[in-house]
Amino acid sequence: MLPVHGCSGLTIRQVAEAAGVNIGMFHYHFRTREVFLRAVMQAAYEEMFSQLTLRAPAEATATAHLRAALRVIGRFLQSNRSLLARVLADALGGNAIAREFLRDNFPRHLRVVVGLVAAGQERGELRPMAPLQAFAFCAGAAGMPILFGGALADSAALDPAFRQDMRASVLTEQALDERIDLALAALALLKAPLPPKRRKGEAP
Repeated sequence: MLPVHGCSGLTIRQVAEAAGVNIGMFHYHFRTREVFLRAVMQAAYEEMFSQLTLRAPAEATATAHLRAALRVIGRFLQSNRSLLARVLADALGGNAIAREFLRDNFPRHLRVVVGLVAAGQERGELRPMAPLQAFAFCAGAAGMPILFGGALADSAALDPAFRQDMRASVLTEQALDERIDLALAALALLKAPLPPKRRKGEAP
């Protein structure tokens, strides 16, 4: 219901009716609407964050750990894109609950990814650049197509064939993995090519 009504529009009565309980039961468990909204958003985020650094084997390369983290975040975006798009819109519209949620949680996975980028640079796997810039590049390549493409795929104003093609080409896990691999290939530290071997007697 939250993606439909937003933080500002969702009411206690709507929640109680959907759950089949009276409003008194809602107040007993959550006290206020604000506490309930924070609990809903936080539960979804904590499930993702708990998986963020556990997907790659401990002995894997720094790039493999970064790839695994980006896949976790990307799949979280895919599974919750309607909710996250609404929370982002609410935050930009000035809703205090949505803004607090983003303020408290966005830096958490940002620090994990930036740390993995820095580790890859220290090990000589990723090109030297500002880790935040690398994060922005990965987010733009892997994540933004989910939010923007998802909005296009859900738009009733667009041609149904185009919307279906968007879902099949951009919003699948395979498409996400492909974008992540392309982003990491672009960030990889290119090794200098070896000089060509000279023939015997050839001048240097």
